[in-house]
Amino acid sequence: MSYDPSQFPAFAVTVDVVIMTMSEGTLKVLLVRRGEAPFEGMWAIPGGFKRPTETLDEAAKRELAEETGVDVPSLLTQFGAYGDPERDPRMNVVTIAYIAVLRDVGALVAGTDAADAGLVPVSDVLKGRIELAFDHLRIVRDALERVRVELELTGIATAFVGATFTLAELRTVYEAVWGVQLDAANFRRSVVAEDGWVIPTGRRARPGPAGGRPAELYRAGRAWSHGGPIHRFQREERK
Repeated sequence: MSYDPSQFPAFAVTVDVVIMTMSEGTLKVLLVRRGEAPFEGMWAIPGGFKRPTETLDEAAKRELAEETGVDVPSLLTQFGAYGDPERDPRMNVVTIAYIAVLRDVGALVAGTDAADAGLVPVSDVLKGRIELAFDHLRIVRDALERVRVELELTGIATAFVGATFTLAELRTVYEAVWGVQLDAANFRRSVVAEDGWVIPTGRRARPGPAGGRPAELYRAGRAWSHGGPIHRFQREERK
C-alpha cells in the first residue's frame, strides 16, 4: 500500500549528550556555547541533528566529537526522549538524550556550530546561575537523577574515579551526586567491612600540600557489578 508523506507533519530527530565528571571535588557537566541561532551565545549540552544514514548512537558519538573533541565510543547510554511541541523554535524536534560518566574528559576543542566548550558545575546549572538553551535544564536534571539512582544499583561510582583511588575520593562522588555530607568513618565501614567492594593496592596516594601520611589507594572489586555499597535514603549524614 502506498501513502502520501505530505499528509503527515514534518519533524526532525536530534541527539543530546550529557557528560558528567568530577573535577576538583565538584560534579561538573560538559557544555558548549552555541555559535549560531537559535539561542546563539547561550550554553547547551552537546548535540545536533541525526543524519538519515546514521543510527542514533552514531549520531551521538559524532556530535559529541565534533562539538567538543571528546570521543567516548562505548560509554554512551540512552536515558530519555523529549518531544514537547515547543522545545525547539525551528520546528517540531524530538531529541534522544544520552549520558556518559567520565573520569577525565581530556582536552576540549569546540567545533562545528559550537563557539566554546567547557566543564561547568552542575549546581550552577540547577540553581540558574547558567541558563541553558532549549529544554536542556530539564535534560540535565533528568540525567543527574539517573546517576543518583545508578549509584545504588550499579558500579557507576567507580567510573568517576581512576583505576586506583582513595576512599575520600570515592566518598566525594556520593556527596557531590547526592548533595549530602557522609560520615567518613561510616562510609569506610560500608565499603571496607564487606569483601568485594574495594581492594587495597598496597600503595598510597601522593602526599598533599598539608603533609601528613598519604591515604591508602584501592581498586574496585567485583561486588560493584551487583550494585553499590550504600543507599541514598539510608545513609547517615554528618551533623
